[in-house]
Amino acid sequence: MKRQWFTAAGALGLSAALIAGCSTETEDEVEAGNDNANDSENEASSDEESDQPKNVIMMIGDGMGMGQIEVTRLLEHGKEGILSMEEMPHSALMRTYSANNWVTDSAAAGTGIATSEKTDNGVLGMSPDGEELDSVLKLFQEHDRSVGVVSNNTVTDATPAAFTANVEDRGGQDEIARQMYEEEYDVMLGGGEDYWLPDEQDGDNLIEELEEKGYDTPTDRDELLDIDDPDQLLGLFHPSFMTYKNDYDLRDSNEPSLEEMTEVALESLSQDDNGFFAMIEGARIDHAAHAADIPGVWQETIEFDRTVADVREWASDRDDTLVVVLADHETMGVTASETMDKEALRNVEGSPEYYVEEKFDFDEDEGKFTTESVQSVMQEYAGVEMSDEDVADLNEYIYDEDGELKFPHEQGWEVGSFIADYHGAGIMSREVREGSSTGGHSADMVPVFAEGLGAENFDGTYDNTDIVQLIAELSGLGFEPGEIIEE
Repeated sequence: MKRQWFTAAGALGLSAALIAGCSTETEDEVEAGNDNANDSENEASSDEESDQPKNVIMMIGDGMGMGQIEVTRLLEHGKEGILSMEEMPHSALMRTYSANNWVTDSAAAGTGIATSEKTDNGVLGMSPDGEELDSVLKLFQEHDRSVGVVSNNTVTDATPAAFTANVEDRGGQDEIARQMYEEEYDVMLGGGEDYWLPDEQDGDNLIEELEEKGYDTPTDRDELLDIDDPDQLLGLFHPSFMTYKNDYDLRDSNEPSLEEMTEVALESLSQDDNGFFAMIEGARIDHAAHAADIPGVWQETIEFDRTVADVREWASDRDDTLVVVLADHETMGVTASETMDKEALRNVEGSPEYYVEEKFDFDEDEGKFTTESVQSVMQEYAGVEMSDEDVADLNEYIYDEDGELKFPHEQGWEVGSFIADYHGAGIMSREVREGSSTGGHSADMVPVFAEGLGAENFDGTYDNTDIVQLIAELSGLGFEPGEIIEE
């Protein structure tokens, strides 16, 4: 006879019956009892699985602390308004420090969140000792679930790369693109096209090679939204960072919004019956904060919040999805100061970077912006009156300590600081930013919001390394902190 294995409950039940002096059961009766026990066990297993989220959507507002959220709420809705993320029923706080600094950069912060292990600033997906680490995205992929990343930064920058790659230096975006190409993640949407092209890839065009493998490769908003039944996607919509929301019209951009990229990503990933993991990043909140660009913080954060609202609506009709919204760190100590001139800030047009690149006149012979152009542009676009002395200070600040011109976005940081100061915004000074190795990040705790299946477990104060441990546990997937990838 075939050996019959008993569950512990079945064995105890049979023993009890025999001890009680019940009549001896036939073999068929015993097997029928075991089948019933196994059916109960299967039902219990099914019930347990139904309590586990099949889909996890993690949304990261880069640099989005409580100050960014509050400033956005006030500028968008007024003091009695509320953001969609604030309506999520469960919330917590999260610490963000890195292995070698109490103030993290985005690489170490992303690695802490994605892999559950601290690392040094500047390092992605690797331990301080140089060992490669698994991420939660790779964990889902190993369990035959679709995975994807969406960002309005380069798709190879620190936060998405922490989930998708392993490099010692976050600056190696060409290597990150190569690793993403080799892993064939299902959805990759954002900026950074240059890193996938022959000049950065030893003559290889990784975009064309993925297209040959069946990927859709849209290059602008129209192409993205025209795709029917998207399967695998590599959408790169800018050579570098995607355009600030405040600059879309000024630069005549045809890039998709974060909401649109997310909609298409979810349409694609949700076709997998096994489930999926998606990381969606509102990246330019951080960039605007670095530039002390309060109007930019507002516009980038409200776009992120609208995307949160869309994701919440998408998940509301499902009972198999967990949505977690958080930040990786805070940038520039943004606060909703009493002196903040809300109306003036609402009326600012364009980003400081746009002024530097498109509006200020640079005198090559003098090596500085002309006083007249700076004064007229700042008055017209930002409502700021700058004296001749202010312009002279700005022209000094756009050079680094070696006498070299800073990058345009860093010149924009200096312009933004003038605007923030003029309109009474609460934010770190340019001097504090200049002395910071992270360009003005802070060690402030950041919020975590959760909704959906298992969301009630997000309650209290966490370290950034705790989040994916909780997600893996809720999803029923094995995961050890800092687990080393096996070759």
